[in-house]
Amino acid sequence: EVVLINPNIATVQTSPSKITGADRVYFLPILASTVKDVILREKPDGVIVSMGGQTALNVGIELWNEGFLQDHKIEILGTQIPVIEATEDREIFSEKLKEIGETIAL
Repeated sequence: EVVLINPNIATVQTSPSKITGADRVYFLPILASTVKDVILREKPDGVIVSMGGQTALNVGIELWNEGFLQDHKIEILGTQIPVIEATEDREIFSEKLKEIGETIAL
């Protein structure tokens, strides 16, 4: 089953479920507290934080760093949190590029 949290009701209203791929849709703001509530209710095996823009990334990182996802044995599907953090932080990203011999524009 696929559960979708989407704060933009207009997107889902114009998309049939076969397009969104969701079995259930929650029209809620993407906040750590609301995502926690949905997770506690739905008990997912995994979550994808890399689809949903910057807000989803930020909330996913927050829930990971506070240990909520690990405590509930929720797997991160797709791009892993350390990789997201490395791409979000200029210094870490710069170091990662140096590690593989890539140059960066200054």
